[in-house]
Amino acid sequence: MVDQGHEPTAMFGVAEVTGLSMVPTLLHRDQLLVHYGAALRPGDVAVLRHPLQQDLLIVKRLADRQDGGWWVLGDNADAEIVDSRAFGVVPAELVLGRVRARYRPIRAGRQRSAGVVLAWLLSAVRPVPADRSVSRRLRAR
Repeated sequence: MVDQGHEPTAMFGVAEVTGLSMVPTLLHRDQLLVHYGAALRPGDVAVLRHPLQQDLLIVKRLADRQDGGWWVLGDNADAEIVDSRAFGVVPAELVLGRVRARYRPIRAGRQRSAGVVLAWLLSAVRPVPADRSVSRRLRAR
């Protein structure tokens, strides 16, 4: 799931991950850089509206493009099933944007010297790459 306070109006935005469905790719409390309106392909990680509760934003991997929209999956097989296995295909208009990067929040109370900030940037900020093999794995089952 994703916490975000408002409807996206800009090309890029920030969202926060809540839950464990995307572990190990994304962790609880990771901050996400979301590219709204980006071109989407199977394997991308995206922020979307839950098809049964559209005021709830979720983050999932786009597994396969189908006639009715996207088949989406979480990366964590051990987490509670909150993906297309539970609610089916997600209409394309509910997929809001592609996740470009994630970062872990800097710890509160830490001194923010240039060295601390640089170390945080090098260790906490990571691109979120697409997994292009996910669609092939889905079809191979």
